[in-house]
Amino acid sequence: VQLQAFGGGLVQTGGSLRLSCAASGRTFSNYYISWFRQAPGKEREFVGAINWSGGGTYYADSMKGRITISRANAENTVFLQMNSLKPEDTAVYYCAARPPDTKVYTTWGQGTLVTVSS
Repeated sequence: VQLQAFGGGLVQTGGSLRLSCAASGRTFSNYYISWFRQAPGKEREFVGAINWSGGGTYYADSMKGRITISRANAENTVFLQMNSLKPEDTAVYYCAARPPDTKVYTTWGQGTLVTVSS
């Protein structure tokens, strides 16, 4: 069971980036696939999540209006579309899977670095 996050890179302030989280090794029926980020010297923070089966989405208040999380079930992939990026969005972004009815993330991707230049 693996999650692989990719798509990070260098982008200018105000730009957009789409990250991908590819799942392999199992199906994630009813799981929540979440995105987290961790900036240098800061704690990891929740960005948003999507329910794999129902498609319901949840976003951190700090990111609402600038991000969209979607999924492509046939490709076993979840996407994080980020717009109007700011330098403070610079961080390593991770995806993780949480089974239904638990609060524990059982599977984590390796992270992808997003750098927003001013």
